[in-house]
Amino acid sequence: MASSAIKHIIIVGGGSAGWLTAAMIAAEHQSALASGLQITLIESPDIAPIGVGEGTWPSMRDTLRKIGVSETDFIRECDASFKQGSRFDGWVNGAAEDYYFHPFVLPQGYGEANLVAGWQQQHASVPFADLVSFQPHLCVQGKAPKQASTPEFAAVANYGYHLDAGKFSEFLRKHCISHLGVRHVLDHVVAINSHSNGSGDIASLQTKLHGSLAGDLFVDCSGMQSLLLGQHFGVAFLSQKHVLFNDTALAVQIPYPDENSAIASQTISTAQDSGWIWDIGLPTRRGIGHVYSSTHTTDELAELALRNYIQKNGGPKDITTPRKLSFQPGYRQQFWHRNCVAIGLSAGFIEPLEASALALVELSATMLSEQMPVTRAAMDIAARRFNDAFTYRWERVIDFLKLHYVLTKRTDTDYWRDNCRTESIPERLRELMLLWRQHSPSRYDFIRVEEIFPSASYQYVLYGMGFQTEIPAMRTDKAERAAAYFREAATLADKMLAALPGNRDLIGHIVRHGLHKI
Repeated sequence: MASSAIKHIIIVGGGSAGWLTAAMIAAEHQSALASGLQITLIESPDIAPIGVGEGTWPSMRDTLRKIGVSETDFIRECDASFKQGSRFDGWVNGAAEDYYFHPFVLPQGYGEANLVAGWQQQHASVPFADLVSFQPHLCVQGKAPKQASTPEFAAVANYGYHLDAGKFSEFLRKHCISHLGVRHVLDHVVAINSHSNGSGDIASLQTKLHGSLAGDLFVDCSGMQSLLLGQHFGVAFLSQKHVLFNDTALAVQIPYPDENSAIASQTISTAQDSGWIWDIGLPTRRGIGHVYSSTHTTDELAELALRNYIQKNGGPKDITTPRKLSFQPGYRQQFWHRNCVAIGLSAGFIEPLEASALALVELSATMLSEQMPVTRAAMDIAARRFNDAFTYRWERVIDFLKLHYVLTKRTDTDYWRDNCRTESIPERLRELMLLWRQHSPSRYDFIRVEEIFPSASYQYVLYGMGFQTEIPAMRTDKAERAAAYFREAATLADKMLAALPGNRDLIGHIVRHGLHKI
């Protein structure tokens, strides 16, 4: 068995995670050809996928290009819009002027000058992101990240997407079946059969209508039930509720006041008494939801806060009953065990802040595809490397999300006070915050080649929330170097504001005429 070739991959579960994983493996391993890896995706006909959010990172552009889809088709069929980062409202003190941006572009001159020192010593009254980056200015004006003449997937300003998760899954499903050679089985898994040789590996999945489906490697995309990794193999779930308290969300879709309403160029995250509210603009609607801690508030109060937000921010007085989603923040102790890999919600979930869910699916599917073992003999080695990489990544996601909470100056509710308790802050984050009092975040803090959040992201959040680093006075030449990059960012902002269309204008053009292909 150890020398047997890996020829057939079985994915359990559809949704964004299952179909994105299928697409990435199939495209890389030529599943449409007889000589390629065979991929079967089993999907229950009765269970609607939860979806893993409506926001992506810029990495999604490269992912879509790799699997061979058109950006024009994607935008048209997935009700997609452009996302250039996130805006955080009310996270520092809750005042009306309390907001900051985490844009997708790196600061101008990042790594070439001490921008933090230059900002603190020369322009401390200007928001950090506004000084070092042109992108917040584009977001404020509702500008698109490219022009109508910019080819598919190319950018003037770095961008990801907002999308309809249900339509995205359907878009990927059609592409996988029609173009990538993925076999789709609509059926229920009723049993999991192990190999008779005592190895403990999964041999096949017993289905209700299609009998036994044998495979060499099984990918668990079954959602929070984690049918294979959690239920069958019993791999432990590591709860993070003691670090990040949110465990419930109420989600609703609302219409725009009219068809020409502006589409926000960023996710808007607005702090509440016991959580926060997301506001995502798609071409045809807004997706709004309240993420909160059930320990700190009730469903009734959370829904009232959601309704109040919608009424204050251009929404109707009457909305449909919000959809409630409950989740346990945390992740699996291992993600690859024997011949089973968990990707998506079956591997874990923290909360929607900073849209890490789809990004982790992309990263997981990419590593699995690129490091696919040729035989069973190499699988355990690949599994150890995969587990090491993703344990690290999940821990960094938790650190970065917690950073948004521990920097608050809010003391108005138990929720915000509890988030600042020392015992709720991971040790590594506590140490880094101590170092950042003397040195701003840099490449020395995040030394892996593919960090999930670069040090620039930490700078945007730290200094957006008023963190102070005690940096000695700069030499004149270094101060001027930083100042030159600040001027460069301002010049770029002026040029782009004049040249770029509005978000809705560009999306309308794409729907009508499409984009040029590279």
